[in-house]
Amino acid sequence: MAADTTADSAERDWYQRDHSAVLEAVDADTDGLSSAEADRRRTDVGPNELPRAEAVPTWRIFLRQFKSPLIYILAAAAVVSLAIGEEVDAAFIALVLVVNAVVGGVQEWRAERSSRALQDLIRTRATVLRDGETVEVDSAEVVPGDILLLESGFRVPADVRLLDAQNLAVDESALTGESEPVEKDADWETSDELGVGDRKNVAYAGTVVTRGRARGVVVETGAETVVGQLAEDITTVEGGQPPLVVRMERFTQALSVTVLVAAVFVALVGVFVQGYEPVEMFLFAVALAVSAIPEGLPVGMTVALGVASRRMANVGVIIRRLVAVEGLGSCTMIATDKTGTLTANELTVRQVRLPDGTTLEVTGEGYAPEGEIRHDGQAPPPDASDDLARLARAGVLCNEGSLFRRDGEWDWRGDPTDVALLTLGHKLGWTRSEALEAEPQVGEIPFESEYRFAATFNDDEEEGVRTAVKGAPEQIVEMCDRAIDDAAFDPEQVREMATEMARDGYRVLALAEGRISDYDPGEPPSKPTGLTFLGFVGMVDPIRPGVREAVESADAAGITVTMVTGDHPETALAIAEDLNLTDEDPTVVTGSDIAEADAEELAELVGRVRVFARVSPGQKLDIVKAAREAGHFVAVTGDGVNDAPALTQANIGISMGRSGTDVARDASEIILSDDNFATIVSGIRQGRIAYDNIRKVIYLLVSTGAGEVALVLLALAAGLPLPLAPVQLLWLNLVTNGIQDVALAFEPEENDTLDRPPRSPDERIFNRLMLERVAVAAVVMGGVGFAAFQWLLDTGLTDPAVRNQILLLFVLFEIVNIGNARSETQSIFTLSPFRSPILLAGTALAFLVHVGAMYLPPAQLVLGTEPVSLERWGLLAAIALVLAVALEAHGLWWRHRHA
Repeated sequence: MAADTTADSAERDWYQRDHSAVLEAVDADTDGLSSAEADRRRTDVGPNELPRAEAVPTWRIFLRQFKSPLIYILAAAAVVSLAIGEEVDAAFIALVLVVNAVVGGVQEWRAERSSRALQDLIRTRATVLRDGETVEVDSAEVVPGDILLLESGFRVPADVRLLDAQNLAVDESALTGESEPVEKDADWETSDELGVGDRKNVAYAGTVVTRGRARGVVVETGAETVVGQLAEDITTVEGGQPPLVVRMERFTQALSVTVLVAAVFVALVGVFVQGYEPVEMFLFAVALAVSAIPEGLPVGMTVALGVASRRMANVGVIIRRLVAVEGLGSCTMIATDKTGTLTANELTVRQVRLPDGTTLEVTGEGYAPEGEIRHDGQAPPPDASDDLARLARAGVLCNEGSLFRRDGEWDWRGDPTDVALLTLGHKLGWTRSEALEAEPQVGEIPFESEYRFAATFNDDEEEGVRTAVKGAPEQIVEMCDRAIDDAAFDPEQVREMATEMARDGYRVLALAEGRISDYDPGEPPSKPTGLTFLGFVGMVDPIRPGVREAVESADAAGITVTMVTGDHPETALAIAEDLNLTDEDPTVVTGSDIAEADAEELAELVGRVRVFARVSPGQKLDIVKAAREAGHFVAVTGDGVNDAPALTQANIGISMGRSGTDVARDASEIILSDDNFATIVSGIRQGRIAYDNIRKVIYLLVSTGAGEVALVLLALAAGLPLPLAPVQLLWLNLVTNGIQDVALAFEPEENDTLDRPPRSPDERIFNRLMLERVAVAAVVMGGVGFAAFQWLLDTGLTDPAVRNQILLLFVLFEIVNIGNARSETQSIFTLSPFRSPILLAGTALAFLVHVGAMYLPPAQLVLGTEPVSLERWGLLAAIALVLAVALEAHGLWWRHRHA
């Protein structure tokens, strides 16, 4: 029968039914669904997705652009203009309001669309049985009746009735608010009516597995899950803005109040001292306030951050929180995992060391089981072959991976360590399916970082229950009291053997086996003891391509790269030496060293040492805290559930897109789609570019507005007519400059982005350099503009003709100022205008818009513009270039002072 997908989910008492009844209700069996059946069910019930918040309608985005004190002031000015019969001015102000709303609305619409597109890149995976095989699928493809496999650190993708579970605990705080993980039991039964938090045999969508493994059947998906019933409330919550944008909006608001007070003062002076009409001065004061307030700043910043987030996505850095764009560019330290981040996480067993010291070489590359085992270049002796077979069998039995041929090619699934052991087993004739057929698994202790070992329990018809164990050498050696074939077992000697292998650059894993005489399948298995030590396997994990160069780039950028790993110290040191991390200090600090250090000693170690090995998740958190207290702005990488505290504590948490758990991704601001350290450095580059572009936009808007204010104040102080009409000030700031500041947000990288040290996290955007550059630009534009204004008046031109030329002069000032804004420290003459096509196009568009306004009658009527002679064009252009000369001189002086 078809899966029951029509009944009210509230009536589905899955936790009160036994296994067979649940399987029958969803028309499933323990072998899973076929791909064809899964597709059919997905067509019936839809994708396994929660309802999303509806996209904000375009008209609402447009209306939101009018929610601003500045807009209210302009609207009031339009009403006053209309009331006194200045219909042209009123129409122009209304047009400016509409254009501003369109420009802002388009940018906000694009930002929202980009945000949704980037979120689609962050997908949760699910492990299910399909066509008799274990496969990974997108969580949206899960359907009722799927047999789902759960493990520590992963988010449950749908409501699941558990069929079996080992040591399973689930964090249900997202549903119940209960902070303690809930112990689950697949065989728990009840006939009582219970709340969600009391149902021990069901795992719910959106919860997180904190410990153990489980297998279950999917009973509800999408909106029919328990969390799906709550989704409508969740989707109505609006997200906040990035802190950087919030801080700058507050700055703009504070500046607005200051400017409005100054504008009122100017208006009063104009009316009572200079004798202007009150209405004329009111309109002028409004225009002056608009010119001084950088109203385009929040839009420009949001565009800069949005551009950077898209650029980061192109290099594999997915931004979950927009503030991380700028934050990543500020980091002074990267605390990175080794396996899978610095290395490729494609393990290959290259060496086997038996308890008696016999060393065997394993040939072949990667996971394809092609190669052989040699002893001093020859086939191993018979006794070594027997011992090797027992070791390989234990590695195959104590395993959660799979290795199989598909379409003539070898494919695999699971942890790289498990797959490497399966490959070794295949080379020796042991496959997991054959081993399990001979010795069925009756229990297991899944690998958890706090245990540092894993064990399986298998039923041997002749010897009863046997256990196969793998794990960290020091942990396994403690669990053993004998060696294979009764070879001498000296724990210290065995540990030294592991150290020697690690020193040679191998990742070392120990294997053991034993008999369990009192095994009780009804009780959770306990830690095995009295085991027989089988030997070590040495694996290699090559450094990822590009990582060495990325570490060098980070060093050149003043960023400290620190390796924090759970691997053996000698293995970590070998990789660190290959990456030149230990040039200054080859010390390796271990977890035991951290446990013995106090806060002051740990801070000293973090400041000096770059390799930490055998570190527990809690100690990784301590390292991050110590680094932050030492003044570092810390980026931390992590992939496991136990990395979440360190990711949360870090200034920037970076999780792995491929190997990372859902918990790690939720705790991070950034996800690496390729798990590659080199991608982090690319992200830092883009973060610095974003911060540079934000500063460029701020400089352009503030300096231009300050120059206009300086011009007006000088004219009023000298008793001269107003140098610019109110509509002309609005034109400058909301049209010509408004086009260019958005284009400036797309400026590409300067050559020295990763050649300079990171900025201090406490550095203000308005630092000394910014203030000096704004002051120079404002003084030159205001002073030179005033001198030109006075000279033009003296030539006998009418006031409107003079204002037309001053308006053109300030448009040319803006074009020159765009060139000055492209770099704070480099000469304008070293930056080709063609390296930034968008900025070149935006500048050309702003210029052509004004030229059109000088020749088109409707614009001439509104703005008071008219054509000027070619000679006057040349003269005004030469005057505008004074700004470039002044800022070039300031840049030269600054570079000389800081050389």
